[in-house]
Amino acid sequence: MCSRTGFPVVDARTDDEIAEAIFRANARACAAHADMLRLLAEADRREFGERTEAQDMAAWVGINLGISWWQADRLVKTARALESLPLLRSALATGELGIEKVVELSRFATPEEEELLISWARNVPPGRIREEGDLRAKRSREESADISRERSVRWRYHDEGRRFALSADYPAAEGAVLAQAIELVRGTLPKLPEDVESCTGAPAEDASRANGLLALATERVAPESDAGRATVVIHVRADAVARGEGSRIEGGGIAGPETVDRLLCHARVQAVLEDGSGNAVRMTTAAHDPTPTMMRQLRYRDVGCTFPGCGSKRYSIAHHIAWWGLGGPTELGNLVLVCKWHHHLVHDFGWSLTRRADGEVRWYRPDGRRFRAGPGPPRDGRGSPRAGPDRQLVVA
Repeated sequence: MCSRTGFPVVDARTDDEIAEAIFRANARACAAHADMLRLLAEADRREFGERTEAQDMAAWVGINLGISWWQADRLVKTARALESLPLLRSALATGELGIEKVVELSRFATPEEEELLISWARNVPPGRIREEGDLRAKRSREESADISRERSVRWRYHDEGRRFALSADYPAAEGAVLAQAIELVRGTLPKLPEDVESCTGAPAEDASRANGLLALATERVAPESDAGRATVVIHVRADAVARGEGSRIEGGGIAGPETVDRLLCHARVQAVLEDGSGNAVRMTTAAHDPTPTMMRQLRYRDVGCTFPGCGSKRYSIAHHIAWWGLGGPTELGNLVLVCKWHHHLVHDFGWSLTRRADGEVRWYRPDGRRFRAGPGPPRDGRGSPRAGPDRQLVVA
């Protein structure tokens, strides 16, 4: 007989007997934990930490038991608390409650209510007990000020400069504001086709939140009047482009050739073309950006993102059908509105699109199959996007 892992079953006991043996082993482990905490309390009274190689008892425990200082500190505090909580100490020693629940209960239990708390703790998970401890925690004004001050946002480039990692640490209430803002924005974003979304390698929800945070930042940068402050500069080596290699982002990081092509489709990015020695040969300017008049006409003509079934207006940008980096002109006949997320399909995932003479925009998958979806932007009576001829001028 073999287990589902493929290894032979060597224990002849029945399932019930195995379960009972696990329960007995857990009881022995709980009793051992109770004994260890009793000994830790005694060692703490003898000031082991101060008299040995450690600065305090928690440090001594961490060094000698090979655990983190945080976990060691919790054990020492539990050992101290249990000296005045005999019922809780007994519940651990008999296996009625496990070590994790006892550690959390010891944070706030009192001799007057420990019996009631033990009865409650039997039927709730450790996380619920931890939450109750957090709610009951009494912090001084100084501790509250420390929590407010201890906030951070850090970022770094990794994977040889190809990826950007961001981490943040806020007080809970302020973090909740940021989380809610990301959730609200991501709910307004257009969706990528499932077969492309799976290429991100991250759960769909995580990727959606990442898009929401990016949208928040983009909305802040887009209207910045100082172009120098809001422009990302990419240094492009001519020989690297020919070999399909990446380019360096000023300030750190590497951008692949497809990413550079996508970024150059819209504002706030400047490319510096360099020779093999790093000398600037040519610098792009914002001249490839449609004028405000062209953008008004483009938004009137296309209404929103031209990807079938999308129609997003809030995050749409002007995309050069014949790519600007390959010589495509900045004129209405070569421009379509595309939201920033479906823009990724063209430059990063190999999708393509065309605009016919009648104004219809057609999208194609990387394998050349035309993509069709559900209802898109508002249409006129001919089934085309609401628009006039490209030469029509719409004055705002």
